[in-house]
Amino acid sequence: MAPPSTSISAAPQKSWARTLTTLCVAVALISALFYFLESRLETFYIFSPSELHDLSLRAISAHGNDTASVMGFITAELTGKHPGGYVNLDEEWIFNNAGGAMGAMYIIHASTAVGTEGHSGRHTADDYFHILRGTQLAYTPGSFEPEVYPQGSVHHLQRGTVKQYKMDGTCFALEYARGWIPPMLFFGFADGLSSTLDFPTLWRTTWVTGKQMILNLARGKL
Repeated sequence: MAPPSTSISAAPQKSWARTLTTLCVAVALISALFYFLESRLETFYIFSPSELHDLSLRAISAHGNDTASVMGFITAELTGKHPGGYVNLDEEWIFNNAGGAMGAMYIIHASTAVGTEGHSGRHTADDYFHILRGTQLAYTPGSFEPEVYPQGSVHHLQRGTVKQYKMDGTCFALEYARGWIPPMLFFGFADGLSSTLDFPTLWRTTWVTGKQMILNLARGKL
């Protein structure tokens, strides 16, 4: 009897080798692109945390707890300093469920008027909460006292970290995420897909957020 052909057994090995080589090349290219963009993220930003903190303090000083006027002050100045459609002036409020917390958001502004509490999420971007009204509390495992962020302060949730947070009573904040934004959407959509099943709100969130992101990316900015 003739021995089995070695060419038949070698074919699957060559196929696996080609697949592995292709996968390694793809991972290398994606990694190189990621590190290239990561080193240049600063060039894509329009706003800075210090600018928004200063603006929030001046808006609070001018209008106190009149949140509507505080918002108007902020959007008016940002529009004047950054013309060209970077600031969304369509004040459309959308419910947001994420990490067990429920609030309402107007893009460039995240807030709630009845209080909420939940999981911050572990994000791929730095998240800055500029407290415009009320007080936000935060907790890190191992701490024995809560972090307290009163009106006018900034709660910086660093990229990759996670906390429990609470916004009692009437609390409003200007939220600014700075970094890799698209992966944050999975956290934002999780409750809507698995718990609330509020698909109309999910659609509006996707439409408004996607539109703003695409328009700003087309301008080369985040």
